[in-house]
Amino acid sequence: MKLTILSAALACAALTVPATAQPGPPQAAPEVDYAAQLRQGDVILNDFRFGTGEMLPELRMHYATLGTPTRDASGRVTNAVMVLHGTGGTGLQFLQPQFAQALFGPGQPLDIRKYYIILPDNIGHGKSSKPSDGLKMRFPAYDYTDMVKAQRQMLVEGLKVDRLRLIMGTSMGCMHGFVWGQVDPGFVQAMMPMACLPMPIAGHNRMWRKAAIEGIKADPAWQGGNYTSPPVMGLRVAASLLQVAGFAPLYLQKAYGTRDAADAYITQRIEASMKGIDANDIIYQIESSRHYDPSKTVEQMTMPVTWINSSDDFINPWDYGVAEDFGKRLPDGKYVLIKATDDTRGHSTHTWAKFWKDELVELLARSEK
Repeated sequence: MKLTILSAALACAALTVPATAQPGPPQAAPEVDYAAQLRQGDVILNDFRFGTGEMLPELRMHYATLGTPTRDASGRVTNAVMVLHGTGGTGLQFLQPQFAQALFGPGQPLDIRKYYIILPDNIGHGKSSKPSDGLKMRFPAYDYTDMVKAQRQMLVEGLKVDRLRLIMGTSMGCMHGFVWGQVDPGFVQAMMPMACLPMPIAGHNRMWRKAAIEGIKADPAWQGGNYTSPPVMGLRVAASLLQVAGFAPLYLQKAYGTRDAADAYITQRIEASMKGIDANDIIYQIESSRHYDPSKTVEQMTMPVTWINSSDDFINPWDYGVAEDFGKRLPDGKYVLIKATDDTRGHSTHTWAKFWKDELVELLARSEK
């Protein structure tokens, strides 16, 4: 295991060249409309059985893809990369320019002329099966193991992919990566989990999640999940906690350095985050982490791993002092801690490729076969 601490400022700095060697200011590459290049679809998993014993006759897994699968002589896909979203997100969140423009274009680390990018919506999220489809609180009580099982079936049965060149995952997707790496390490050639810890959700991490869940349930309008109109007070509690958990203190202090600016920003963020969300879906999304605990068996992650956290991540504090020890137990692992600056984005540093793009390049090279 190799431990690296990156200064975000240094990691993002361009090489300095004498003025006489520079023909002129660099031209920014034009942004690509990756949404226009997406292929989207659904895989229906029949009689899907959850860890609780509950079963759905049809579990829908929605996905989006970029690029084209490359197959070897035996017909096996060799260039598939799956990127896993966080709690409350969808696969389409990775079309944000700070991620897509830095990774998917010509000559970039995940150039879609070379790689087949798979962006699933996980159970309970996006256009995949979820409580708000109609079952409400009668929806099966899924957890991360169920979600990884469904991802695997989606790949093998639907997309005919039985090997992944790379799994990248952010936040919840990071934790899914640690589950993948132990449940089926041979399926994955390289792993890049970002913004999580391989340990049970306990302490303050569980407390803010529990507070968000109970905030919804305490709203009389929730009615045990059988509401006819959204439980707005409960949703506001949950949305507020989720926003604060993801904040980057140094960045926000610089960007919103007055009381009025800070008030306007948080008010706008909470209002925007409440639109289009469902209270039961949020409860299930947050509660799905309840059984997560890969701490005892991280040694089973035998593929090359580059695991990245940031030191301004409120959800996964760097000063627990545990990440370095977990990293040492990865057989072919590298743990990277991105140092906080007024440009890093707290927990969401995972979606800003400029902070860790070089590490991705190194991992792809290290895991070539």
